[in-house]
Amino acid sequence: MKKLYYDSSYIKEFEGTVLSCEKGKKGYEVVLDQTAFYPEGGGQPTDTGVLGGVKVLEVHEKQGIVTHYLEAPLNVGETVHGVIDWEPRFIHMQEHSGEHLVSGLIHERFGYDNVGFHMGADEVTIDFNGLIEWDELMEIETKANEIIWENREIYADFPEKEELDALDYRSKKELTGDVRIVKIPGGDICACCGTHVKLTGEIGLVKFLSMIHYKGGVRISLLCGKRAMADYEKKRAEVQKISNLLSAKPTEISSAVEKMKGEISKLQEKLSECYRGMIENRVAGLECSEDNFYIIEKDFGAQHLRMLANRLLDEKKAKTVLALSGNKDNGFIYIMGSQEEDMRLLSKELNQTLSGRGGGSVQMAQGTFFAEEAQLDAILSEKGFKKIN
Repeated sequence: MKKLYYDSSYIKEFEGTVLSCEKGKKGYEVVLDQTAFYPEGGGQPTDTGVLGGVKVLEVHEKQGIVTHYLEAPLNVGETVHGVIDWEPRFIHMQEHSGEHLVSGLIHERFGYDNVGFHMGADEVTIDFNGLIEWDELMEIETKANEIIWENREIYADFPEKEELDALDYRSKKELTGDVRIVKIPGGDICACCGTHVKLTGEIGLVKFLSMIHYKGGVRISLLCGKRAMADYEKKRAEVQKISNLLSAKPTEISSAVEKMKGEISKLQEKLSECYRGMIENRVAGLECSEDNFYIIEKDFGAQHLRMLANRLLDEKKAKTVLALSGNKDNGFIYIMGSQEEDMRLLSKELNQTLSGRGGGSVQMAQGTFFAEEAQLDAILSEKGFKKIN
């Protein structure tokens, strides 16, 4: 079988003869005498497209045989026309070449190995077996983009054994037989079976998104070329929206957010003071005995319900207090506390009756009931709770 993608990554259409076609679990498995469809492998996703007018779902290679998985069968012996979905293929070429450039520069500077590589739907990830600081990674990004903009030629070929033995190239494992070498002058030299662009300029751009510690080393997320530009535009649009909302220049939105956070913090302090005053006045006007009570306060959050429940328990000596806030559409959040009863048991019992969820400790529990207020009144009254108006 002739693998045309080794002759050129830029072959978009080709003719091939069907050698076999069998029905399998993933569709009809078709083998040709030659193909330009790249099979999934080496971190690079499978090509898709059309073969003989039939959609190609996946392409895989096993023991040197490339198998195309199709939606419908093809006739054995027939010469068919293949067309590759070029946009995703070219994006994969940009990403794979960008990965080589980054991995080569990191290996040269730090001596780390690329121990994991994956082209995902949203980003490319590369795992290295050593630690890197973010500012060091930014230096790698700068160097990679300088090589991209210099538009250096990328070489991909199968060197003779003598030449191969003389090369100092990266490889994840020991290789024998024919070895395909991909070389970026001044950037990388690595054994690889994937598809690549011809010139570094076609990578367009390398942009790192994030870096986390992973298995004793780091996992780097990045984008290249077309996807990097799309990501930039998406983020630019979001920055512009935030800029308009804050009435601040895009370069000054972080300062505007810091200012807003300070203002919100002051407002929250004043709001808390108001709630404390409301709770104090509310509790002061109540007459409670050592009994079970429930109270519904609209527009209270969990923090203030807890404060209200504690005041009723401490100052009014209520036996058990159930403080609620909300409505039938969003549910009634609740805080329940007691001097004597186990709130875990009561919470569980009421959750079952009032379509609720939540829990807590012996002294206090919290959660949400999803029921009508009339149903709340009826059930709580049945359970021996008196309503505080």
